[in-house]
Amino acid sequence: MRKMFGLISTALESNIRPLKKPYKLNFSITYMCQSRCLTCNIWQIRPKGELSIDEIRQFAIRNNDFKWIELTGGEPFLRSDIVDIAAAFKDNSKSLYMLTFPTNSLCDPKLLQRRIGEILSLKIPRVVVTVSLDGYRELHDKIRGIPGNFDRAMQTYKNLMEFKLTNKNLSFVFGYTISKFNQGQLEQTFNEVKKEIPSICANDFHINLAQTSENYYKNENDSIKADPKEAIKDIQWLLNHRKFQPSAIQMVESAFLKGLLTYAKTGVSPMRSRSLEASMFMDSFGNIYPSIMWNAKIGNVREIGYDISKVWDNEEAMRIRREVREGKEPKCWTSCEAYQTITGNIFSMIK
Repeated sequence: MRKMFGLISTALESNIRPLKKPYKLNFSITYMCQSRCLTCNIWQIRPKGELSIDEIRQFAIRNNDFKWIELTGGEPFLRSDIVDIAAAFKDNSKSLYMLTFPTNSLCDPKLLQRRIGEILSLKIPRVVVTVSLDGYRELHDKIRGIPGNFDRAMQTYKNLMEFKLTNKNLSFVFGYTISKFNQGQLEQTFNEVKKEIPSICANDFHINLAQTSENYYKNENDSIKADPKEAIKDIQWLLNHRKFQPSAIQMVESAFLKGLLTYAKTGVSPMRSRSLEASMFMDSFGNIYPSIMWNAKIGNVREIGYDISKVWDNEEAMRIRREVREGKEPKCWTSCEAYQTITGNIFSMIK
């Protein structure tokens, strides 16, 4: 409970004054990936020289104030030391409340189940798993480029339901990215999933819009993006079918979806972000960026003794913050950045 309030109080503080250090780390621990997604080119990378576990431990020791850490990829479970990575942050960030990570469900099911169980045994207060799902069986497998991927995702989700019975700190959702390849197909996807998992409800789906990113997805072709009118239909369907749940996370999620609807209609971010203030993105080679969407590197942890304070207020970082204040950052609305943006604008939303 204390760690949860620590996260909440820091998020509220970001409404009042600039934070001196980020409370959320979005960390791509590897660019290795077995998927062949139509919306993303990460899988085409053959990474060499990614941060070792010893380097990640050094980073965790020197930057020990994170309250929320997202371990992403690539496929994060392709790192055999993912549990050690999670433990490094848990052992050093004493105020860590939440650890989140996605999975494409393509690792060996028994291995994936064991690794998730080992992460849960670390007793981080809240662990959230996003199971990637971009359509019903035939559509998902086509978008992901891997036959049988839909069935693997269903099995992963069912395994998580079993974990939940004995791990109250676990939460999980399906992560659905709306692109030109699946636009207008959310309702059918939901109905097909409900045949496999009858207890599923709309709240169990988290959606994003397909985006382009030079420094993360490595895709710079807008042709992957959904037609705004079709995207709006999918977003509105989810909003209409979500059930009210009196929790802070669900309220933030609802605000995110309403912001996503605004973004789909206008192409403009609904509020000023907290990139490079409340949060930062670090790739698997130690490069530090404001976000996954903004290719503006401020440094590399290998060059600064793994201590981000040495570049947090450098000339490039200050320039980026000025551009944020002036509304010049890339126009996007994705959950990796939006949640801390929402909680950092609560006071202005209330006015």
